[in-house]
Amino acid sequence: MRKQLKLRSVALAAGVFLFSSSMLCLQAQEQEHIAIDAKAATTPFPHFWEQTFGSGRAILSLRESYRNDLRTVKQATNFQSVRFHGIFLDEVGLYDPDRQTKNPGLAAQAANDASIYNFSYIDQIYDGLLANGVKPFIELSFMPKKMASDPNALHAFWYHPNVSPPKDYATWDAMIHAFAEHLIKRYGVEEVATWKFEVWNEPNLDFWMGNPKQATYFELYDHTARTLKAVSPRLIVGGPSSAQAAWVAPFLAHVKEKNVPIDFVSTHVYANDTADNVFGTTEDIPRDKMVWRAVKNIHEEILNSAFPKLPLIFSEYGASYSNEPNVTDSTYMGPWMANNIRLCDGMTESMDYWTFSDVFEEQGVVRSPFYGGFGLLSADSIPKPSLNVFRTLHKLGDQRISVASESVLATTTANGGLTVALWDYAPPTGIGATYTMPTGPAGPAKTFDLELKNVPANASVQLWRVDDDHGNVLKAFDAMGRPSGDLTQEQVIKLRAAGEMAPAEHVRLKQGKLQVTVPAHGLALVVIER
Repeated sequence: MRKQLKLRSVALAAGVFLFSSSMLCLQAQEQEHIAIDAKAATTPFPHFWEQTFGSGRAILSLRESYRNDLRTVKQATNFQSVRFHGIFLDEVGLYDPDRQTKNPGLAAQAANDASIYNFSYIDQIYDGLLANGVKPFIELSFMPKKMASDPNALHAFWYHPNVSPPKDYATWDAMIHAFAEHLIKRYGVEEVATWKFEVWNEPNLDFWMGNPKQATYFELYDHTARTLKAVSPRLIVGGPSSAQAAWVAPFLAHVKEKNVPIDFVSTHVYANDTADNVFGTTEDIPRDKMVWRAVKNIHEEILNSAFPKLPLIFSEYGASYSNEPNVTDSTYMGPWMANNIRLCDGMTESMDYWTFSDVFEEQGVVRSPFYGGFGLLSADSIPKPSLNVFRTLHKLGDQRISVASESVLATTTANGGLTVALWDYAPPTGIGATYTMPTGPAGPAKTFDLELKNVPANASVQLWRVDDDHGNVLKAFDAMGRPSGDLTQEQVIKLRAAGEMAPAEHVRLKQGKLQVTVPAHGLALVVIER
């Protein structure tokens, strides 16, 4: 996650989006007729959007609140791995060259205590993930202060990680070797060979103070990748873990030239990144297209590189890199997420949403439940609409039917059922760092006339919804008067209940037809079992 000072052009974007939203409200909404044949040709549709989630830094995973949220999202999505910063931070306690022996009278104990590496918290962190059915996606960061070339190169995050290169690479290499060797010894190579190791985080921004940035990051990557492969060639390593979909082409050219191991490409993008920062152009790319444009561009860069078959992983992405409550805390996330899935399908192995929980401290200790945090659950484990969006989209099948619409995803399930996602995208309203209560709909509703073929003509249908009136905790929060301070236990209980997924509506097809009206910022899912 990038720091909050990078609010590049939010004020300008807010004006554009508010104007666009106003214009949408003045336009008549066209009714869409959608014909879907349940026996039409399909393409594989792996759930690439729910394989990995980001989270707050490593040490937070020892908290019960973190693990409770982890279990909730695991149940909702069955996600497979989690990525976080800071496994090498001093608070985790791995590296300390000045560590002293505590029991010199016992030779074996003395030898153990004299080690400069302490894996106690690392073991607790990874044990906790694995106990909940989640693997680590290991971001190798940040620099232990006693290993840093500049002890004062501290990032602006609340916990101030050191972001300088190591003062010597022999020390860094030894730590990486000991780290990988320990993981294999504790968990076995069969398990660790299924994890991914990613070198650093967003080195093209202020998370890396090497000079020059790119060349020194490439040096860090070379040392790290070669050391990991020396421990076991089965370990999976990749990078450059860059922000704004940057550096991929030169990175791949470098590893080819230097014959450095590479197993996957990783990079990041946010929907409110600017075209100037991502593409070096002056285009006005809307929030619902930016992520797709970046994914498409990097997908093509890989195809045109010396490694055309390398997997692409967007190991961090989201609708906003800044705290915008009316974006990440709101029902806007339904259409935004569904549309990204529609557009990015087939171009990336995994898109890793940032983050699963607001147990998160990059800007400090959370003060308000709805401040535009990145998580699917707010503080006190209150479900946001975005959690219900993921719950809804998890119900999609694993084979996709092509549909000529920008607001529809149609899939078939393993048991022969048909699932159809419908949404009504409108730009976000009330952009900014303060949550604002809606004064009206974000735009006109959209009506879908579905004509479904090769399904029982009068089949029973489950209709799941996430919109302003379904699975939307903000409606209850508004009714409370939007309390800005600490919530009472009674308020927390009420908000948790209000944030739960709305129960399915039960309707029937009429001669294979169904009409569904979806409000602006709404997502609906039609489920027809075999």
